[in-house]
Amino acid sequence: MRIIIGLGNPGDAYRGTRHNVGFETIDKLSHDLGIKLKNNRRFRAHVGEGRMGQAPVLLVKPQTYMNLSGHTAQAILAYYKLPPSDIIVVYDDISLPVGDIRVRERGSANGQKGMVNILAMLGTDEFPRVRIGIGNKPANWDLADYVLSRFAKPEWEAMIQGITKAGDAIAMILKEDTAAAMNEFNRRLKV
Repeated sequence: MRIIIGLGNPGDAYRGTRHNVGFETIDKLSHDLGIKLKNNRRFRAHVGEGRMGQAPVLLVKPQTYMNLSGHTAQAILAYYKLPPSDIIVVYDDISLPVGDIRVRERGSANGQKGMVNILAMLGTDEFPRVRIGIGNKPANWDLADYVLSRFAKPEWEAMIQGITKAGDAIAMILKEDTAAAMNEFNRRLKV
């Protein structure tokens, strides 16, 4: 089984914010795959079990708030007796333009608080992740205010495409491997 964890903050106040694109990706996968998400107190998350292509998956939205996402990841891996390499984490990245994605096999958190906690709780960076660009904050904005802001209308089309591409990248990781997804989705357009 592969565990697909989308990062975000629970509650209506955070729905549609830049920091919740990981949740939005899980919601889209849940809808597209017909996998119902249910509250799971043991994992402190909304989870849904099903299949993505031939692969059995567990879709996960931690309900611990972003900065404690590692608690959910650790609890799930311990319960299913799986190594960290069996998770795929999808989350927002301010260093990418809105809607762009990047797939990585491993790496640092690059300051993303949910990833900082996951890396600390798991003690490794050896798991794939899909980063979705939310755009860099304007110079006069506080970072926390920016990531908790909502997308402007002109950004939504790019964001919807980014969430769709993130789901496609996850499907490719499951069907082939992370290297194939990196090769397909990390290409930059030449101008």
